[in-house]
Amino acid sequence: MKKVLVILLLAALGYFLAQTFLEIPLGENRIGDINAQKPTAAGYYLSNTKEKSKVANVVTAIVVNYRGLDTLGEVTVLFLATTGVASILYRRKEEEEEVERLNLPSSNIIRTGARVLFPAITLLGIYVFIHGHLTPGGGFQGGTIVATGFLLMLISYKGFNTNHNIMTWVESIAGLSFVLIGLWGLITDHTFLGNIPQIGELNKLLSGGLIPIIYIAVGFKVAVELTGILDILLKIKPKK
Repeated sequence: MKKVLVILLLAALGYFLAQTFLEIPLGENRIGDINAQKPTAAGYYLSNTKEKSKVANVVTAIVVNYRGLDTLGEVTVLFLATTGVASILYRRKEEEEEVERLNLPSSNIIRTGARVLFPAITLLGIYVFIHGHLTPGGGFQGGTIVATGFLLMLISYKGFNTNHNIMTWVESIAGLSFVLIGLWGLITDHTFLGNIPQIGELNKLLSGGLIPIIYIAVGFKVAVELTGILDILLKIKPKK
């Protein structure tokens, strides 16, 4: 009897899910149909993004605004993955031992090059997630670029260390900012992560309402989390 009841419940759930999915206007959308009475999802984004979100990059509006809750979930998954990797790989140093970083000997040319490239790579990553609402890129891409710069320094300088306390604070503030912005949208626009497009002017750096602020928070969070993983992966205990 229990099996029959479970099967009936699953069948009812599957029916309603399939019905909901079939009602979503997905699929190809011709240019002439963008302003149709019932445009597809793609047509709606293309015809309403600039007016409603004040964002030049449609992809950014979709990722951070229209499906911003899903992006928050992706950031949460990254945080959980980072926490899991850190919990598995982190090795607490004992009193008589010191944690050393596993790195190959690097020449003066490599160290000098790393010192020159590090600020340029960091600025590039910051530029990418600050201008994510205007150009291709965004928080995930820019944060990864910043983490790449730190990786270059970690493998080039044995004495280069990251402050995990500061990284924890930056990560916490970035994640909290994302949630608070979402709640602010819920209060002002009655929608979680609802945007305020009145802030700024289209095609300007100060445009897109809260979307660029969200991307900046995501960029810092991704950069810190990836840098922390790389730092832990490069550390081993010395042999006795």
